[in-house]
Amino acid sequence: MTTGQDLGLQSQPLTKLFAQPQSVAEWGQYQLTPDQIRLFQTQGFLHGIQLLNSTQVEALRSELAEMVVPDHEGREFFYEYHSNEADDTNATLFHALGAWRVRPGFHDLLWNPAFLVPAYQLLGSGFRMFHDQLFSKPARHGGVVAWHQDYSYWTWTKPMAHLTCWIGLDDVDTENGCLYYIPGSHRWGLVEKTKLAGDMDAVRAALTPEQQLDFDKKVPICMSAGQASFHHPALMHGSYENRSERSRRATVINVMADGVVSNVDETNRPGSGTYPEFPAGQPMGEPYYPLLVDPSGEWSDFWSSLPTIDSV
Repeated sequence: MTTGQDLGLQSQPLTKLFAQPQSVAEWGQYQLTPDQIRLFQTQGFLHGIQLLNSTQVEALRSELAEMVVPDHEGREFFYEYHSNEADDTNATLFHALGAWRVRPGFHDLLWNPAFLVPAYQLLGSGFRMFHDQLFSKPARHGGVVAWHQDYSYWTWTKPMAHLTCWIGLDDVDTENGCLYYIPGSHRWGLVEKTKLAGDMDAVRAALTPEQQLDFDKKVPICMSAGQASFHHPALMHGSYENRSERSRRATVINVMADGVVSNVDETNRPGSGTYPEFPAGQPMGEPYYPLLVDPSGEWSDFWSSLPTIDSV
């Protein structure tokens, strides 16, 4: 297999980087507790979930290092590729969507059981891949990701039955540009979206006085490399500059419940025009939106035994 192939046509793991469970006990080690699920319901996010070991982190870092070079093999398979999306000319924000189609480690990350189990519990249903993202903020001049809600960019699908998993490839803290969340903001409804890498606080102008009070209660999400946070598609979040001497690299997996349909029209179509589309009303499906968890499949007894967002 060469990295010049479109790996998005393969709907199963390609490497042995993420061992697949062979028993219910092996699957079960990754499950969230009811208390963790209730915390997600209340605040709209859950963080500090261990998804990667050191070997897996290093493998993904190595592949990311290849992909930040603009003329790398397979670049044509990205949905979007921005060597620098930052508005600030003194800052750098590498941002790309579609790495799972380009490198085998990022492809197989979708089938990481440490991701699949909690994602199923927080969605409450079988689910499909939507798209992935890469973010890299270099040391000393890493740019911002402005405050936003993910689903405001995804209205070309419906209903809002999505989930985001943010995975750190470096230790992240307030010095090198960690995520910030606004607890409970997933109950606001959709707010007018602003430019993703523009004015950090532009969204404040669209908030009600009550929402602005909530906005001031934002919390930093500090984690170790290999840990992840999950958040609701309407949760307000963003990340500030990296002014530290350390890099801040991350990857993001966005998934959607099986059965989500296309809602695409000329007003909400993704700007790049390269996302695989289905006619409005048609379910999102293969090959580029593969089914990652089918709870009626091989491990149906295990999936049916798990506490989920709908049962706790």
